[in-house]
Amino acid sequence: MAEIVGVTYPIPKQFMDRFFKGKDVFIKPATVWKQLKPGMKFVFYQSHEDTGFVGEAKIKRILLVENPMMLYETYGDRIFLKKEELKEYIKSQERWKSRKDKSKKKLWMVIELEDIKKYDKPIKPKRFVPVGGQYLRE
Repeated sequence: MAEIVGVTYPIPKQFMDRFFKGKDVFIKPATVWKQLKPGMKFVFYQSHEDTGFVGEAKIKRILLVENPMMLYETYGDRIFLKKEELKEYIKSQERWKSRKDKSKKKLWMVIELEDIKKYDKPIKPKRFVPVGGQYLRE
């Protein structure tokens, strides 16, 4: 199998520009992260409208946390979501939990980015990008 060189996650269009205007911390429930390492590529996949790969960055650091709200103490406004938006996101995630999952804490991943570049125009992916994201292979 081809070597993993990075990752892509769908990010709604309304949040995408924030990465190209100074936000460099991506957070979401932990999916597709076990093979990631600093130095790998993070490709921005814009979802909802004008879909496609719209830019890339280098992964600087990856963390896993139980309480994403605590991240504002460390990263402040570097996080691409505002506090209220994250609260709504957390609430929306609760809906999908099954009853037996209640005791199990869901981990959230934090990916610090550097060398963020925007592409001139969106590039259509060869394959569908699932909600959880997917590894990029060479």
